Amino acid sequence: MDLRSRLSRLIAVRVVVSTVLLGSAILIQLNRPGAFPIDPFFFLIGLTYALSVVYFATLRFANRYPWLADAQLGADALLVSGFIGLTGGIVSYFSSLYFLPIIAAGTIRFRRGALQVATLSALLYLAIVSAQYLDTFPYWLGGRFFELPSWQFAQYTIAINVFGFLAVALLSGSLAERLRSADARLVDASIEIKDLRAFNEYVIDGLLSGLVTTDAEGRVLTFNRAAATIIGIPAEQAIGHDAGEVLQLSASVRTQLKTLAQTRSLRVDMEYRTGDGRPLDIGMMVTMIALPNGRSGYLYTFQDVTELKRLERNARLQQRLAAVGEMAAGIAHEIRNPLASMSGSIQVLRQELPLSEEQGQLMDIVLRESERLNDTIRSFLAYARPQQFAIARLDLGKLVQDAALLLRNSSEARDIHTVDVQVPAQPVWYEADENQIRQIVWNIATNGLRAMPQGGRLLLSIEADVAGAPDEVVLCVQDTGRGIPADELDGIFQPFRSSFERGTGLGLAIVHRIVSDYGGVIQVSSTVGLGTTVRVRLPVRTSSVVVVAAAPRSAEGASL
Repeated sequence: MDLRSRLSRLIAVRVVVSTVLLGSAILIQLNRPGAFPIDPFFFLIGLTYALSVVYFATLRFANRYPWLADAQLGADALLVSGFIGLTGGIVSYFSSLYFLPIIAAGTIRFRRGALQVATLSALLYLAIVSAQYLDTFPYWLGGRFFELPSWQFAQYTIAINVFGFLAVALLSGSLAERLRSADARLVDASIEIKDLRAFNEYVIDGLLSGLVTTDAEGRVLTFNRAAATIIGIPAEQAIGHDAGEVLQLSASVRTQLKTLAQTRSLRVDMEYRTGDGRPLDIGMMVTMIALPNGRSGYLYTFQDVTELKRLERNARLQQRLAAVGEMAAGIAHEIRNPLASMSGSIQVLRQELPLSEEQGQLMDIVLRESERLNDTIRSFLAYARPQQFAIARLDLGKLVQDAALLLRNSSEARDIHTVDVQVPAQPVWYEADENQIRQIVWNIATNGLRAMPQGGRLLLSIEADVAGAPDEVVLCVQDTGRGIPADELDGIFQPFRSSFERGTGLGLAIVHRIVSDYGGVIQVSSTVGLGTTVRVRLPVRTSSVVVVAAAPRSAEGASL
């Protein structure tokens, strides 16, 4: 509390005390005329009220000028001295009134102020008594009406009062100092408690896990920000409600909570359905806690483990698929050996046995289907077996141009097809396995040619230093074929799914596996009747790609 506030209280108390003391004396004088030798109390009470008005007028300057408080306390000592002089001086029964300004000084100005007022009171009291015994006490104050005790008794009374003044000053000052120190410690402690509470709230709200506390009846007491984010319910709507309803606890979980005092903790995996019907997998831990009021409650901590559960399911599925793939690869390898023997034996028999035309056609069908089956098994083994990378520095532009040359002379290309290339004029150096990159380009490009049975244009291009993605290189294959329906786009990379007559359904699956091994992604956009664009985005390792900007080199217009 500042000096101005303390002075305002002192002024109010001074008015009340003065009114009670001086007013009582006036009432006595009115009811019993002659009870006091003179009637100057009207002057004292008027002076007290006038000074109070002055004090209130100067109150706004108290903090700037602390000596105003000392002046008020000194004036109080003078007023008390006047009252004691009117009531007999050395024989007055009101000498203890000096304690009031001394205590007030200790409260407002602490030990130093109390000692100052005590010293002033002692001097004033000595002045009053000395004036009485030296016969210089003013007659208009009624000095002639009082019978004085012996000087020895007066000395004893003076010593007792002065000692009392100083003792009260020291005691009140010490108590005021201790109170001020306690107030300061209390303020510091309050600030620390507020800071600690704010820190705890920040920590709790900063947790990624939902945190909910309830009382013994299950009513929600606290509900942190993560809890509101996970289950989609604001804290205002959750606090005060039953935690079982808010968290959608099942009947079995609520039953287990009743035995939590013995088990101390409970681990629950449950499903939560949000307000919009979206299911969540929640992992929850429940423990008992002691609340500030001494009663027990519950602490719920939970997390949204939906994505984690999905990854676990995918991992288990991948493990099963990996086991099936290894077994299938072994079976395919075992089938391939006798298939080669059967094909060779049939070729020998066809050459040595006299066959009719129909029997020869049947032999050709068997050989052709055997070769197709062998190609399928070869592709499957390439897809299923782990691949070894032979990383080397290669020019992607040259690789794409070589692939285009091979495509123009392949069995898939006809005179109605056009294969164009658009790559930077300078080499695009990239660190990868050359055979795997060739396989990516070849498999996607041959699919593009097959998608244009009526002819069309196939464009192979490379994009490096792409705006917004400078840390990747893009291989792009674009055709003007029949396109892919939107409902089939998601399944084009699944094994053994092919829309072509002689396709094995493994070409794009192999491409997807290779791109995934390099940490890249494949983006496919297609419009039925207009064509398909496949963009293979491969991440660039440090110093793995070096491109010098220049005019693009192209081989457009090379028709087949």
